[in-house]
Amino acid sequence: MTGETLEIRPAAVEVRDVHKWYGAQRVLNGVELTVRPGEVTVILGPSGSGKSTLLRVINHLEKPEIGHVSLNGELIGVRRHGERLKELTERAILAQRGRIGFVFQNFNLFPHLTVLDNVAAAPVATRRLKRPEARELARTLLDRVGLADKAGAYPRQLSGGQQQRVAIARALALRPGVILFDEPTSALDPELVGEVLAVIKDLATSGTTLVIVTHEIGFAREVADRIVFLDEGRVVEQGSPTEVLDHPTHERTRDFLSKVL
Repeated sequence: MTGETLEIRPAAVEVRDVHKWYGAQRVLNGVELTVRPGEVTVILGPSGSGKSTLLRVINHLEKPEIGHVSLNGELIGVRRHGERLKELTERAILAQRGRIGFVFQNFNLFPHLTVLDNVAAAPVATRRLKRPEARELARTLLDRVGLADKAGAYPRQLSGGQQQRVAIARALALRPGVILFDEPTSALDPELVGEVLAVIKDLATSGTTLVIVTHEIGFAREVADRIVFLDEGRVVEQGSPTEVLDHPTHERTRDFLSKVL
């Protein structure tokens, strides 16, 4: 194990008055969100409510028309230029993304690389680790997600659940301040969901800052410090799992939960 293997410094995330349009459609409408260091925030909401777009704005895969996101007080994707915000260079944005892990719905692994090299690639490219050190780190992380015996396999040889666990290990390899999960089990067969959720539960108890978009209500109740309900691009309600799931105060939250619980 390398000296810096799993040292992750939890980061605070702040989303301030974020608006996002796709053409004439407003997808995010003044979103305000604060995620404290080490907190597990679960985002719930109906399809089309802006959940995935919000995650993509947090790591600047999507640029907001209005508002900004910061990580530990540092603006993401932009810098202040007088009274205005100016876009950073792509190289600077990529460096910032190295502190924000992202686990996608559909894994996004490199099909031509082994599992080990999928995990080792990012720290070589982003953190400038030497290849032997990155591969040692990758082995440690694969062991953490229960896939040490699959290091030499290719993604096509793995189940969907195994591929998603590799994707989680790859996100951890960047030693990010926060990890974003976009419906991490939605592309999986039902019998494979549990193995992925178990890995995320382990992360949730380790002090890593997590922001998770999911439709798994039972999982949200178990792991979340705070649940945020998003509807029509707005934060409608937020609070502890007990507050939001058992005693929702907003009609839209109650209506949504009545259909999924």
